[in-house]
Amino acid sequence: MLNYRFMPNSNISSMEWRSNGRQSRSLRCAPGADRGRYSNNMLVSHTREEFILDFLLTAPNGTQLVSRVMVSPGHMKRVLSALADNMHKYEANFGEVVAPEVGHPQFH
Repeated sequence: MLNYRFMPNSNISSMEWRSNGRQSRSLRCAPGADRGRYSNNMLVSHTREEFILDFLLTAPNGTQLVSRVMVSPGHMKRVLSALADNMHKYEANFGEVVAPEVGHPQFH
């Protein structure tokens, strides 16, 4: 569960969450970061030391880089595990997700 609050005298908001009975944690967010960004495409590349995740927005007028996230290989393993766990929970609640064919979106 996420709870947002604005920190007085600051342009930084704070988020707090409690998960599976764990201790409450908080993190600070730069202005606008807590709003998130929409992405409908992604590129993944790697070096020996890091994985690079480029989140893209593909629209009729072209493709734009929305965000770039770089993580260590060890953290990437944790990300993959968390994504698989959350997809399993999502499908248990809402039914199987069928992935669309790989390729560029078709705009009409």
